[in-house]
Amino acid sequence: MAVERKFVEDRVRKLRVKEWMAQEVRNAGFGGVDITRTPLGTQITLFVERPGLVIGKGGRRIRMLTERLKEFGIENPQVSVDEIQNPEFNAKLMASLLARALERGWYFRKAGYRFLYRIMEAGAKGCEIEISGKLTGERARTEKFVAGTMVHTGEPIYTAVRVGYDVAIKKLGVLGVKVRIIPPDAELPDEFEVREPIQVEKIEETKETKETKETEESEAKTEETEIKEKATKKSDKAGDKKEVKEVKTAEKTEKTDEGVQKSKDDKAEEVAEG
Repeated sequence: MAVERKFVEDRVRKLRVKEWMAQEVRNAGFGGVDITRTPLGTQITLFVERPGLVIGKGGRRIRMLTERLKEFGIENPQVSVDEIQNPEFNAKLMASLLARALERGWYFRKAGYRFLYRIMEAGAKGCEIEISGKLTGERARTEKFVAGTMVHTGEPIYTAVRVGYDVAIKKLGVLGVKVRIIPPDAELPDEFEVREPIQVEKIEETKETKETKETEESEAKTEETEIKEKATKKSDKAGDKKEVKEVKTAEKTEKTDEGVQKSKDDKAEEVAEG
């Protein structure tokens, strides 16, 4: 088998699995599926609004899904379910919920505005909802519901805009639902940030304060060293003075001892002469 044909077959298999999963877990709020190959098998991650409906009681339904996935030619499938943290910013989930609402009998204009307000109130930068098909009569048409800013050209439609599509099956025919959402964390080309010059002044102030602190610390260190040197000099001088005093006192005592001895000798000589 050629390498190109193998790649095409793998992509077709993944597309079939995604379409089948969307139909199986449509009641749980399907928000997408991620299929990755691992050395141990194929990891399939489902993103839904209500994971409990997919897992089932005691995990019966998820085991049934793993058994059914083997029929698509997937070796050792491992299914995991994750809950969507921000459902209002998931375009696939919003399109699926809107399609289910239309199937339950909601009027298309009421349903479109309801979901539009829900998405914008959650904090999205822009939203566009398209509902096409036999809305009110035998002739098909398209209705758009737009709020905020929306991008239709350029690179941002691939990086900033999230697109979701689903189908609502009704008695009169099929309605197509397409949802485009720009989440609040998306960066658009026309958005920019103006930095105030106060920040630069603050940086300069911080540098000056650091320099002043360093100079003050160095001056304090020099003062401490000078004080220590003076103290050592004073102590040395005091020691020298003490030594001089001791020497002088010793000399005085020697002189007094000599004078006493001379006086004693003189008295002894006088006594001997007398």
